Amino acid sequence: MSLFITFEGGEGGGKSVQAKALYRKLAKMAIPVLLTHEPGGTPFGRRISRWLKWAKDTDISPLTELMLFNASRAQLVNDVIQPAQKSGQVVISDRYADSTTVYQGYGRGLDLAMVKSVNKAATQGLTPDLTVLLDAPVEVCFARKGTEKRDRFEQEAIAFHRRVREGYLKLAADEPRRWLVVDASQSKAKIADIIWKKVNQLLSSRGG
Repeated sequence: MSLFITFEGGEGGGKSVQAKALYRKLAKMAIPVLLTHEPGGTPFGRRISRWLKWAKDTDISPLTELMLFNASRAQLVNDVIQPAQKSGQVVISDRYADSTTVYQGYGRGLDLAMVKSVNKAATQGLTPDLTVLLDAPVEVCFARKGTEKRDRFEQEAIAFHRRVREGYLKLAADEPRRWLVVDASQSKAKIADIIWKKVNQLLSSRGG
């Protein structure tokens, strides 16, 4: 019962919380499930993640970001996601290729066609069955993060994060069958319930 579910959204939207909640629910039901994340998910990817998020005194260009994210992604798809799918597991990923489309495309201003082409090469064309977008105004999401230490992307100007949000909503509008847009300002329990109803429908349609 292979199923590929990704979680997307801006900083502070609750992606990790909801991805973990779904993972725990499926595991409790004895459904084979794997939880991973981007950038990272492999030893190679974790090294790249540190460079991308915490590099100091280094001016990483948008094009370099694009290539590094996709190098990490290619390794994750090859080493983790594809093997899990072949064994019939539900795969949940906290971020995937759509993050690069919006952050490096809409956010940084790289050519969208180029970004999507590089993404496609890295993923070998692997597209999620369901992408959950946790959406809320940028100011609401950053208020949740409080004063915790912020990485390179979280330190970007509000205008950057607004472009990211607009990019996500555009992608969701273009592919409504794949995307589930959820108001991230709701309670964690309410959000989890909305997500579960959709996932349960997909599982049922596949005989799960």
